[in-house]
Amino acid sequence: MWRGRKSGGLGERRASHATREPGACGGKDCIDATRIRVNNVVFLHRRGANDEKIREAYPDLTTPTQIHAALAYYYYNRQEIDAELAASKAWAESLDE
Repeated sequence: MWRGRKSGGLGERRASHATREPGACGGKDCIDATRIRVNNVVFLHRRGANDEKIREAYPDLTTPTQIHAALAYYYYNRQEIDAELAASKAWAESLDE
């Protein structure tokens, strides 16, 4: 079960295995005890990567629970994280121009 909560702190948000804190990971949602952003896991997952492939890309993820929690966090905050992914894609495409 995913248990998320928004704290009273400005810009701070916590959930099981995922956190957003100002000054950490560029203020993006990240997996607890790592500097791996939730949107990085989502990016790989959308491209068909399974847990094993995601853990190969990010060896600091030591359990599938971290990956599943990141995906649950994404679905709870989908609109915001989709916007981050779209902005990253637009930035990358602008480099090709």
